[in-house]
Amino acid sequence: MDYRTLVANLAGDADGIVFDVHSLYAHFLRLRDRRQRQGLRYPLALILVAATLAKLCGADTPRAIADWVRARQALLLEAFQVPYPRMPSHNTYRRVLGWAVALTDLEAQVSAFWQHWPDVSRAVRVTLDGKTLRGTIAVGQTRGLHLLAAFLPEAGVVLLQVEVEPGTNEIPVAGQVLKVLDLRGKIVTGDALLTQREVAEVIVAGGGEYVLTVKENQPRLYQDIAQLFAPEVYVPGFSPAPPDFRTATTVNKGHGRLETRRLTSSSLLNETCDWPGLGQVFRLERETRLMTTGEVRQQVAYGVTSLTAAEAGPLDLLAWVRGHWAIENSLHYRRDVSFQEDAGRTHHWNLAHALAVLNNLALALLLHAGQGSLPRARRFFGAHPDEALRLLLCRPA
Repeated sequence: MDYRTLVANLAGDADGIVFDVHSLYAHFLRLRDRRQRQGLRYPLALILVAATLAKLCGADTPRAIADWVRARQALLLEAFQVPYPRMPSHNTYRRVLGWAVALTDLEAQVSAFWQHWPDVSRAVRVTLDGKTLRGTIAVGQTRGLHLLAAFLPEAGVVLLQVEVEPGTNEIPVAGQVLKVLDLRGKIVTGDALLTQREVAEVIVAGGGEYVLTVKENQPRLYQDIAQLFAPEVYVPGFSPAPPDFRTATTVNKGHGRLETRRLTSSSLLNETCDWPGLGQVFRLERETRLMTTGEVRQQVAYGVTSLTAAEAGPLDLLAWVRGHWAIENSLHYRRDVSFQEDAGRTHHWNLAHALAVLNNLALALLLHAGQGSLPRARRFFGAHPDEALRLLLCRPA
């Protein structure tokens, strides 16, 4: 293919391409390169742009990225006025992603890039959840690289992703992540592990709201909520206290199942429970009927939220609780299936973390491109690499 026609479609001049100051490339230029300057052939920003470009177009591993870029190197060599006649080998990508760029700086610049996106500023829900990269688990070991992500489901964007160090868990890391984020106007959701006082306090102090599930890891809170929604025992001669229960029910059919969800909320514990910022508690009943066998499965869960009854009714809470698990389908599943993240085999955790950052980045860019599905979007950009490069050089629309 003659890439000169593709380069001509990009804004530029005699010195190379012209890029927007809020583009991803501009943020890559702000990263510090740990490599020695002597003998340096490829700028750090160029390598990161090339790797992200290859990700958008269907390459996943460092070797596949290097092969894809070299097969189309004329586009990048001419666009970026690279004096060296060849693009980097796969070992260069491994070295740069695994060591030359600081992960905290890379995460910070990617997060700063997202702040210019209109979808990010409009997003309300922040979902916290962790993922272990199974390909980093060494033979005979049970622990691999575990990353906690703050995900905006409405925008498809990971605002921040932090490693959970061996010997600890997600709880202290969640507090660190939340303190960095601007939580004003946001609603944070998390699983029962993150239902901790310190997490709730950070959210409320940051101007945000929370919707969290409660299990036996908070025994006193769990018992209080369960007792509130338990059938009341009537004493002869005394009238039962009037409850303020509000209930909403949804029914969904699909994948051979009929699922009924019923959520009941109450504000009666607000004055007696010292949970930080408590606005309501709720009880969620799930009933799943398998259409083929008629088998019925039932489950009861409890939760807390800082949202008051005036701010969120039971139907709203149902949507928030169910929406939390969008991170599994919208982020983790797509990284595993579309980007083959867990299929990769590396014991170099820095490299695996950097590739996960690029996966998050490419995923959001592909969703923003509006092709309808990730495989279709990657096929389109594979055939039109100049359009993919334009995403990295221009201001987010």
